[in-house]
Amino acid sequence: MRCPQCGHENAVDIKFCGECGTRLTVLCRECGARNAPSQKFCGECGTRLEFGPLSRQHSLPVAYTPKDLAEKILTSKTALEGERKQVTVLFADLKGSMELLADRDPEDARKLVDPVLTLMMDAIHHYESTVNQVMGDGIMALFGAPLAHEDHAVRACYAALRMQEVVRSYSHELRCAQGVEVQIRVGINSGDVVVRSIGSDLRMDYTAVGQTTHLAARMEQLAAPGSSRLTAGTLQLAEGVVEVIPLGPVPIKGLAEPIEVFELVGASTARTRFEAAARHGLTRFVGRSTELEQLRDANDQASLRRGQVVAVVGEPGVGKSRLSWEFTHSHRVRGWLILQSSSVSYGKATAYLPVIDLLRGYFELESRDDTRKIREKVTGRVLTLDPVLAPAVPALLALLDVPVEEASWRALDPRQRRQQTLDAVKRLLLRESEVQPLVVIFEDLHWIDGETQSLLDSLVESLPAARLLLLVRWSPPSATWSTYRCRPWRAMTVRVTLEDFQLGRTPHHSVRLADALAYVSPGHPAVERLDLIRELAGIRPSTQKAA
Repeated sequence: MRCPQCGHENAVDIKFCGECGTRLTVLCRECGARNAPSQKFCGECGTRLEFGPLSRQHSLPVAYTPKDLAEKILTSKTALEGERKQVTVLFADLKGSMELLADRDPEDARKLVDPVLTLMMDAIHHYESTVNQVMGDGIMALFGAPLAHEDHAVRACYAALRMQEVVRSYSHELRCAQGVEVQIRVGINSGDVVVRSIGSDLRMDYTAVGQTTHLAARMEQLAAPGSSRLTAGTLQLAEGVVEVIPLGPVPIKGLAEPIEVFELVGASTARTRFEAAARHGLTRFVGRSTELEQLRDANDQASLRRGQVVAVVGEPGVGKSRLSWEFTHSHRVRGWLILQSSSVSYGKATAYLPVIDLLRGYFELESRDDTRKIREKVTGRVLTLDPVLAPAVPALLALLDVPVEEASWRALDPRQRRQQTLDAVKRLLLRESEVQPLVVIFEDLHWIDGETQSLLDSLVESLPAARLLLLVRWSPPSATWSTYRCRPWRAMTVRVTLEDFQLGRTPHHSVRLADALAYVSPGHPAVERLDLIRELAGIRPSTQKAA
């Protein structure tokens, strides 16, 4: 077997590497448990162990983890050791690899398998997560550890969708070139793990708490080729953001009761958990009257062709999204076209990602649209808006990843293409604002990429004469106000700062509010909740009973 530390080949019955002295273990393909080299079956789940060699390219995590991601992991590894974290575990493998590679030369087999592994790992790294193990024809990945992400379940689902898409594309190429098809299956589950240590090569030892890893591996085995399956635990964390098909209770080996299983079929049109929640109804909106009035004043100015920029700044969770939602769903913007886009933490390295999101909404593009359909929608809407904008079409198509055959576009160098792209988007928005007033929203500006920032700078230069309201939102301290104040156009920006609501203006108000929040009948055991709320609010215990 191959040493995971130095890559030296050792006999199967050797316990320590003869080259570097590293203790040799065999990872179970089923549950990820470590076993002694002499074992034929996993001591944790009873699965037969495989002793297939890995290519040197994929033998060490440090070899396939992007440099910037590796630096983040190693920088924070001291704080991670021994930490218990809720994560999402993903298993993915190449279905039917034994049959596919049976009659092939090992070198030819590697040429088929390695690109699939690379595509799967690239999908994981795209969402700033970690490939924990590469095992023969499959991988195991952790979302939420060692790098913490509150949306780890969503990222795992998006990564599964992305790897299915790219592998289907690769399979199409193989079918045309060699008459061979490849398919992968993916299993996802969320739960608790304990990160025990991270070595300098990024290899992690962890202990699964409960059935976290086991269930993820089971989901992979249950998945049909070309599909992804997940548990109810993962769906609960990603509900509303992804689309699934319920498959009902499924018996799982080792568990007394069947568990609910779902097939992941796509991403929903809701970009955030807030949007998903809004579709099911929101609670009554209270307060923020001053902030809403600021937005309305800016809206009135923009309607008079005095373009405005409004920056909504506040800590996560104080209500920036809700404030924007209330404004964009009020009668004040009736007859306005509202375009919305958001940045994501894993998208800073992708140029124009929020702009692409904005354009997809403007052109009403759907995930199932092919390049021909996208070209029709973009060209049709642009020429209908104004035939003068025809020269902007190639740049817009290129931005949406549609092949552009125009010789004039292909002849441009990167600098010229960049300038034409900025001009095309800017001209499109300004021309649309002449037809109907426009609200353009960019969320989470603290994660914005440099090219999108350049577009905003260019757009704002032309705002004074446009019926356009640019609403940007971000959370400090990642992007402080001083960062944006230094730009020339920040002088015309209205800043709306959201602060946390206080529990009550006086101790008397706080007690009344706490009583309302934690109402229980006298003598009910849940009266402890009232004492806890009072304690958190800094209120002295009251001798009064809950009414």
